[in-house]
Amino acid sequence: MIRSATLAVGLAVIAGAAQAQAISPYASAGEQQAALTDGRATSEQLVRAYLERIERIDRAGPKLNAVLALNPHALDDARRLDAERKAGKLRGPLHGVTILLKDNIETADGTATTAGSLALAANVTNRDAPIVTRLREAGAIVLGKTNLSEWANFRGARSISGWSAVGGLVRNPYSLDRTACGSSAGSGAAVAAGLAAFAIGTETDGSITCPAALNGIVGLKPTVGLVSRTYIVPISPEQDTAGPMTRTVADAAAMLNVIAGSDPADPATKDADSRKANYLAGLKRDALKGARIGVLFPWKGRSPQTDKVFDAALQTLRDQGAVLVDVKGLDDAAASKLGDLESESLRTEFKAALNAYLASTPAAVKSRTLADLIAFNKAEARELVLFGQESFEAAQAKPPLTDPAYKEQRAAARKLARDTLDKLLADNKLDAIVSPSGGPPSVTDPVNGGPFFGSPSRLPAVSGYPHLTVPSGYATGLPVGLSFLGPEWSDARLLALGYAYEQAARARREPEFLPDVGARPEIGRAYDPR
Repeated sequence: MIRSATLAVGLAVIAGAAQAQAISPYASAGEQQAALTDGRATSEQLVRAYLERIERIDRAGPKLNAVLALNPHALDDARRLDAERKAGKLRGPLHGVTILLKDNIETADGTATTAGSLALAANVTNRDAPIVTRLREAGAIVLGKTNLSEWANFRGARSISGWSAVGGLVRNPYSLDRTACGSSAGSGAAVAAGLAAFAIGTETDGSITCPAALNGIVGLKPTVGLVSRTYIVPISPEQDTAGPMTRTVADAAAMLNVIAGSDPADPATKDADSRKANYLAGLKRDALKGARIGVLFPWKGRSPQTDKVFDAALQTLRDQGAVLVDVKGLDDAAASKLGDLESESLRTEFKAALNAYLASTPAAVKSRTLADLIAFNKAEARELVLFGQESFEAAQAKPPLTDPAYKEQRAAARKLARDTLDKLLADNKLDAIVSPSGGPPSVTDPVNGGPFFGSPSRLPAVSGYPHLTVPSGYATGLPVGLSFLGPEWSDARLLALGYAYEQAARARREPEFLPDVGARPEIGRAYDPR
């Protein structure tokens, strides 16, 4: 009943005094652009409808807690873009379409950039991150900021994905008792629930691809260095990147067209302008024909329903003409070594990067160093009520970036990850590797945590290579994604392969906002057959 009532609200927009048209809240950005172009909607009407939907679904109704703050200028921005459209000035496929940004990305609209922490409640920088500037110049309307795992899930050893002291717990719209994953939990849940056309997330290791997969949407972690990280609250300059979270691969490609590019303030992006492509133009329905695809699934058997969804996805790939090759990744010992090297490197990088970021924040932000944040959390009861700050404390104890041991660890981690992926791809003459993006979302459990079914995110995260996830099916109504991994700068190829799969599989379904999977009729009947 929640689902029916929600969808009945839709995005009712008035095209003229005598005609009313309804646009689904789940319409792709491309479909919404078509409605704007042919006069069935205005951007102002879309913004008003999404604001109403956020109030009904995110803050009341199912109460997803996906949206932290709203841009007070969104309606004015929409009116200005409507006027430009009427005057014949079109900025491109994103003109007049709404976007939400993860709340570790700065915006010059009077809203704070909190990273989910009460310590940054006064962090109103009034500066746009370069990717936000690119989006605004392309005509996207920033609707607001999304909730996230606090500090992008880099505070405590037993953190709860999707929880922040500022915004509370993000709930999965497919089953409200299930994790939305993290750290870009709010971005994933918001796009899945139809609260905006699309969103931006950030990833250091799994923070775009996990919440995208577990919320049944598309997520792309681009090659590190393709997208600017300036004015984004950091974890690691070696692994951080922002990326698209959308309902379709075409929307992800359209967004990447806008946000990809070099930024003089971010040295990692020096090659971005020469490496970027027209990602939207490169999408072809027959991209899988003749493609050699490696099949990687080291955690097979942990979730039988995931196994079944993955088998069906592989058959779809075969049906589209792909040649599948079974491959093996790291053995247990090497995987453990990579995890340890990554963890140690990230702690050192986090301390240096965060201290530099905090030094650039307004004077109203009283925590100026990681040490200050640790003290703030100890004094603020709401911060540590669910889990601790072991990651903060471990990072605080780390040496500076000039430390030889750190440099050796980072170099070893990068080499192991890159050598592994490069060898798999080269030895088997592969265009890409596919894997389940994980398992279905587990129950949010603040006591013991939930089961971990496995993830392919670490190798592309540590190597800096791209990782795309596309909806592939459902386990008792819970989303399961299909991951595409490739070499450095293969973002266009992954998007093309993912698009061809998406168009053939047509796997994505709208969420039902159920309280739990027991509310599904077949489960309810089994629970209580009398």
